Parts: sequence; structure tokens; C-alpha cells
Amino acid sequence: MADKKNIMIPPQGGVVRDFILRVKLILRLIGDKRVNPWLKLIPVAGLVYLISPIDLIPDVVFPIIGELDDAAVLWITNYFFVELCPPEIVNEHLKALSAGKITKGDDDIVDADSVEIKDNKK
Repeated sequence: MADKKNIMIPPQGGVVRDFILRVKLILRLIGDKRVNPWLKLIPVAGLVYLISPIDLIPDVVFPIIGELDDAAVLWITNYFFVELCPPEIVNEHLKALSAGKITKGDDDIVDADSVEIKDNKK
């Protein structure tokens, strides 16, 4: 079996920013047609588990631990989804997200300076 390198999301400057980057990466991978449709069911299953009334550890019996198992299931499903996606596709999306590039509609972006013109006629 070929050696598979772990895909590491580079730190962007904080927990919240890294979380947002991870969510954007997952959404981009779900929308990518090159990713196997069966793999796309993994994060969906995590969300279904989160909203379903069935829990591994009931929230009523163990309030704090019950919430932590929900977070753990979301983290595990999203981690496995990113790890099982083809690494070249993940790296492509990571580079685009890290650089702040938009892959579609680049022709619509205009980089220019603005100047305010005051109209003195009244």
C-alpha cells in the first residue's frame, strides 16, 4: 500500500479561524465532483447524528459528557472525511483557501482604487 501523508491544515492564527477554514474546506470538498459521492455521506452522517434524538451517551444522564460525545462524533466524521478525500484535491482547495483565491468567477473581480467626486452644483 502506498504511503499516505497526513493532510495538515496550516494554522491561520487562532482556533476560530482554523475552525472556519476547516468548515470551508469541507464544504468545498462536498461540492467538488472529483470526490467520491460515498465519501460525502461521512460529514452528512455526523450532522444527522447531531440532530437525531439517539445518542451514544444521553445528555440527560451525563449533561457535560453527553455534549462532548456529540462534538467528538462531529470531529471524527469530519476528520475522516478530509483524510479519505484524495490528497491532491484537498491540497488544491487548501491552497486556494489559504491564498484567499476564488476559483470560480475570477473574471468578475476588479482590483482598483476608488476616488470620491464631490458635486458642488446645487
